[in-house]
Amino acid sequence: MNKPVESDDIWDANLYDGKHGFVSKYGNNVINILEPNMGESILDLGCGTGDLTKTLYDLGVYVTGMDKSANMIDQARFKYPDIPFQVGDATALPFDETFDAIFSNATLHWIKSPEKALQSIYHSLKKGGRFVAEFGAKGNVKTITNSIEKQFAMLGLTYQQERFPWYFPSVGEYASLMELVGFKVVYASQFERPTPLEGGNGLRNWIEMFGKMMFIGLEYETIQKIITGVENDLRDTMFQDNSWIADYERIRVKGIKE
Repeated sequence: MNKPVESDDIWDANLYDGKHGFVSKYGNNVINILEPNMGESILDLGCGTGDLTKTLYDLGVYVTGMDKSANMIDQARFKYPDIPFQVGDATALPFDETFDAIFSNATLHWIKSPEKALQSIYHSLKKGGRFVAEFGAKGNVKTITNSIEKQFAMLGLTYQQERFPWYFPSVGEYASLMELVGFKVVYASQFERPTPLEGGNGLRNWIEMFGKMMFIGLEYETIQKIITGVENDLRDTMFQDNSWIADYERIRVKGIKE
C-alpha cells in the first residue's frame, strides 16, 4: 500500500514502524504536557505514521496529522483510515488561527529554518492556543555523529557539514526564538534521555533510517564500511545487554499564543 520512496523523500515507513517504535513510545509523555481536552482541534505536526495521532484521536479530540513525507502519510492513512492526514511543510502551514493546540514530537530538529516554522505554527493557532513539542537538543547523538565524521576521515573522505541533517538548539536558544515570534513560554526543559535501539543491529538501523543525508553521493559499499566502522568504534561504550544505547538529548517546550 506504500508509495515507492521518491528521490526527495528519505523516509522508509516500514522500517520506521518496524524498528523505531520508541519514537512514539516516548512521545506519549509529551501528550501529558499537552493536556488535550475532548472536543479540541489539534494538529499533530510531523505525525510520521500516525501512532500518536491515533492516541490523540482516542482521547476525543479533533486531530489532524501532518507530515512532509508522503511515504509516512500513506502509511498513516492505511493504518488509521478514520483520521485525516495530509502532506505539509511546517514552515508553510496552510492554516489561519485554526487549532486550539499544535503538538509535535521528534520533528522540529529536522527543520533548519526554526524561526520560519515557529511563525507558521503561531499563525495556525487560535488566540490562547498552545504549542507543545519535544525534539533533539544541543548535543543530541553527538557520540554517534562524531564517530561518523571520524570514519569519513579514516577513509580519506570529506565530510560535508551542510549535509548534517539536523538542527539541535539549546533550550535557551529555542525558548528565545519562541518569544521572538510572540509565544509566552510557560515550560522549557532540556534533559538527557539515553535511548535503547532495538537489537544487535539497532545502531545500524538507526543510522540507515535517520542519517541517510550524510551519505548522499557515496557508493553502497562505502556507506556500509562507514557504518561498520561506527559500530566497531562505539561497541565498548554504547552496546550494553545486547542493545545499543543512543546518547539522546531532548528539549520539551510549551508556549501560549497571547
